[in-house]
Amino acid sequence: MARKKQPANVVGKEIQKRRYALGLTQEQFAGKCQLHGLDFSRGTISQIEAQIRRVTDDELFQLASILGVTADSLQPDSAGHAKRKRQK
Repeated sequence: MARKKQPANVVGKEIQKRRYALGLTQEQFAGKCQLHGLDFSRGTISQIEAQIRRVTDDELFQLASILGVTADSLQPDSAGHAKRKRQK
């Protein structure tokens, strides 16, 4: 039986939402990332948003800064996603 693939990151979808809200294309966002020292191409942004590529802690903080948000706000629990209820 095939194993389910786990996402490589949990912030990709929220990064995509924030980028859309700013009216940036992946290419434009990659350019902003490069100006801030991240060696990201449009393809790298695509992989992050599709949750295929891992995001390091340092990259997360830089991405949040570029988007004008906190790193915490990109995390699923603080991004408005439902928290899992604890089972008894």
